[in-house]
Amino acid sequence: MTLEIFAIFLVTTAVVVFSPGAAAIAVASQGAANGGRKALAGAVGIAAANVVYFVLSATGIASLIIASGTAFMIIKWVGVGYLIWLGLNAFFSPGGAIQIRRNQSPSSTRRLFSQGFIIEFANPKALLYFSAILPQFIDANAPILLQILIMGATTLVIDLISYTCYAFLGDFLTRGGLKRWVIGAVNKSAGAALLFAAFRMASVSATR
Repeated sequence: MTLEIFAIFLVTTAVVVFSPGAAAIAVASQGAANGGRKALAGAVGIAAANVVYFVLSATGIASLIIASGTAFMIIKWVGVGYLIWLGLNAFFSPGGAIQIRRNQSPSSTRRLFSQGFIIEFANPKALLYFSAILPQFIDANAPILLQILIMGATTLVIDLISYTCYAFLGDFLTRGGLKRWVIGAVNKSAGAALLFAAFRMASVSATR
């Protein structure tokens, strides 16, 4: 890859990854409830899901999944349902799925990893993004495998940096000793954001 093409890919991917979404909200809540270090498991889970999608896209399988209406719809509606469940819990439950206070019994790293992985893997936008973005930056006259490895490693690093930041952001908010009404407002805002993400995900089609 030329340095110019790599720089464009780097900036594009960083903007997409750092933009707050369902995964960012989830890992921030993990950091708030379990501490930033433990929430790294959730960040790794999100990154792992993106690695799977990246590999699928790089091998052309993503195009087949998108072409299959049934497979795409299953992935899409599982993600929509999960986001709605998280959003409603965060919005209406006193504790909620999105918690800004410490849990008395913190979640296991396996559970945090699984939650991060499921939230990201059930998001068809990630599948669409990788299948659409990769061909734009591949030079057919250069070693393709090396280019894919470079972009894959870059995406993984950006994912880990981004969601680690969100994990410690949630931890930082908790350590700040927020008042109860602020905590409630944050929970409701997070719940509304998750419900909006579910609405946007429901509107995604394989042709976009």
